[in-house]
Amino acid sequence: MRVQLDQALPAFTAQATSGVTLDNAALAGKQVVVYFYPKDNTPGCTTEGQGFRDQIDAFAAANTVILGVSKDSLRTHENFKAKHSFPFELISDPDEIFCRLFDVIQLKKLYGREYEGIERSTFLIDAQGVLRREWRKVKVKGHVDEVLAAAQALAKH
Repeated sequence: MRVQLDQALPAFTAQATSGVTLDNAALAGKQVVVYFYPKDNTPGCTTEGQGFRDQIDAFAAANTVILGVSKDSLRTHENFKAKHSFPFELISDPDEIFCRLFDVIQLKKLYGREYEGIERSTFLIDAQGVLRREWRKVKVKGHVDEVLAAAQALAKH
C-alpha cells in the first residue's frame, strides 16, 4: 500500500536511532516531516540534514518533528547523526519497507549504469496523521525553508 495525499498514513513501525521504535501512536498529535535521502555522509545528504538541524527550533515552534530516512544501517545512522549533531532521529530502512510505502524507490542512472535507489523526497504529515504535502525530486538548496513555511502554515490551521 502506498500513502496518498490527503489520506491517513497506514499503520507502520520503523527502527530509528537512539534505540527508538517509531509508529503511528508515537507521532500522534505532532506534525511530522519525513525526508528520504540516498546515503549518509554524502555531500547533498549532509547539507540537507544540516539544513533541518539548523531550523529545528522553528520546526519545533510549529509542533513539527523531523525524521530522516535512508537504507543505511542504524550504526551508520548513529555515526552520521553524532558527527553532524542532528537533533532528530534517523530511520534505518534496509528492506525498503518504509521507502516503498512513500514510493521513493526509483530507477536511477549513474555513469550509464541503472540501479534502484532513493529519490530525494520530503513529506509533511499533519497532527492527525494525514499526508498533506509532498516534494519529489528535491533539490537541496532552499528546500528546508520551503518545508518549514509549509509546516508553519499547516500548524496555523
